[in-house]
Amino acid sequence: MSASAPITQDVLTIPRKMPEGPVNLVGLTREGMRDALIAAGTPEKQAKMRVGQIWQWIYHWGARDFDAMTNLSKAYRAELAERFVIAVPEMVKREVSADGTRKYLVRIAGGHEVEVVYIPETDRGTLCISSQVGCTLTCSFCHTGTQKLVRNLTAGEIIGQVMMARDDLGEWPEPGEGMGERPRLISNIVLMGMGEPLYNFENVRDAMKIAMDGEGISLSRRRITLSTSGVVPEIARTAEEIGCMLAVSFHATTDEVRDRLVPINKRWNIETLLEALRAYPKASNSERITFEYVMLKGVNDSDEDARRLVKLIRGIPAKINLIPFNEWPGAPYERSDWERIERFADIVYKAGYASPIRTPRGEDIMAACGQLKSATERARKSRAAIAAEAGLDP
Repeated sequence: MSASAPITQDVLTIPRKMPEGPVNLVGLTREGMRDALIAAGTPEKQAKMRVGQIWQWIYHWGARDFDAMTNLSKAYRAELAERFVIAVPEMVKREVSADGTRKYLVRIAGGHEVEVVYIPETDRGTLCISSQVGCTLTCSFCHTGTQKLVRNLTAGEIIGQVMMARDDLGEWPEPGEGMGERPRLISNIVLMGMGEPLYNFENVRDAMKIAMDGEGISLSRRRITLSTSGVVPEIARTAEEIGCMLAVSFHATTDEVRDRLVPINKRWNIETLLEALRAYPKASNSERITFEYVMLKGVNDSDEDARRLVKLIRGIPAKINLIPFNEWPGAPYERSDWERIERFADIVYKAGYASPIRTPRGEDIMAACGQLKSATERARKSRAAIAAEAGLDP
């Protein structure tokens, strides 16, 4: 396979047979919406204008009913209602943590479920969204990785998670409000939920283009972070076609350990991954890359690991997010002792890199990093089975 060949799992995108009926406008790019409107009878000369009008209603005002689109004629609204729908994923359950974190169980086409997490902070509100049902990567420390991949999410199902959360938070502007009058509750999006975003590149790209569009949700590309486990051939595409901030699930400083923690390392090892990352900040105009590093007791948390880490990333504009391991039922690892995490952070910091220790959020509702898994799949495996898959003694 050539380096430029797409390696996304598009065969798994959406139900194998699309249901007949109205087309969902949510998730279509501007070009896709234009084509759909023309195919449904909108005169070609009017199509660009109509896209602009409908786009604002859906993505700025949060409209779900064509009747609300008062700058369109009644006859045209009726035509739209016959041929199209404005549909987002269904919120099945919402849990609220003691720290204010919200976890949503969301149902999509086919009855499948994904999880979405909203994390409120004093200076921002971050929405963690999913890109796949399940995950194909089987990272041994990650609860989501114990759920097999079912399929990719569509662009509509990805951006629909953002719209569903805005519904719940009451973030859509009221009639008469100007742009920017209402405080942003969702100021940041992170693609760190269920799935590997770069194995669903086209749908993730289209959804994020919608999120960044200035006439709708209007988030800066610097407010969007895509987290990958290291799908090397798609990293350059991400810089060119999305240009968002990049985070990498790194977690180890030797191929031997990373092979076990992040099995994709067997395909693209640390050296190959770092080579791709060195080019990313310049290509995407991003300030720096975030290296995510989960702290596992006795596995990757030694002083030697810390020193090896800063040596590996030398020359890459970066910060290191140290993540205390968030335990889940049957997990084959333990969280590093706090003193050990602080010692690791100190070594990294003294080498010149920001090394914040991520405060676990939503642990009481299983909403913390690495804990996401749809409710119907949660806790299916025994500790012994999970440990065996991770190559560990139970």
